[in-house]
Amino acid sequence: MKKTIILFAVLSLMTFYGNAQSVENLDYVSNFNDGLAAIKKDNQWGFINMKGDIVINFRNDLVSTESEDGTYPIFKDGRCLIVEEKGGVSYFGYIDTSGKIVVKPQFLNASNYKNNVAIAINLVKEDLGKNEVLGKNVVNYKYFEVAIDTNGNIMKYLSPKGIVVVLDKNHPLTPPKITSKLISENLCAVMTGDNQWIIEKIQ
Repeated sequence: MKKTIILFAVLSLMTFYGNAQSVENLDYVSNFNDGLAAIKKDNQWGFINMKGDIVINFRNDLVSTESEDGTYPIFKDGRCLIVEEKGGVSYFGYIDTSGKIVVKPQFLNASNYKNNVAIAINLVKEDLGKNEVLGKNVVNYKYFEVAIDTNGNIMKYLSPKGIVVVLDKNHPLTPPKITSKLISENLCAVMTGDNQWIIEKIQ
């Protein structure tokens, strides 16, 4: 009988301590947003839920946002910004609350979501023809500010003319600044070339 009681006690303690998760030696802990809080360790970020469990493990592609209480990655509308560098160019995308990439890194810059809409800078490659002398195709790159949904689909072009940009691996490109801003669920304020504002309906 004693052996049974002792075995039961040992198994109970093993179950308790085995299920308990302690997150230690953290460099930073943020407030909760969308039910998740960012945690930093060794220059990598992850997320915990309201129970204190790590739901997104530490990684180095999360983009920090400046907030009133600090600068850290943040979830808005179930999406968090990530970044991937290719050929000296940073491309931005989004993960969901499970850590899955739902919008692959493809934009030259992107904002956090607000009312399920974000503003991003979309890069477009234009084929201008072929240089017969050099035997090479001539291409041109332009970027446009766009409004996107939570799946990364373009809802509206906010800068129809676009801006020409040079992509060269020897000259890293700084992410272009986003000038448009969401002011309601369906309205966006867009800055024109002469520093004036126009109001655009997203849908």
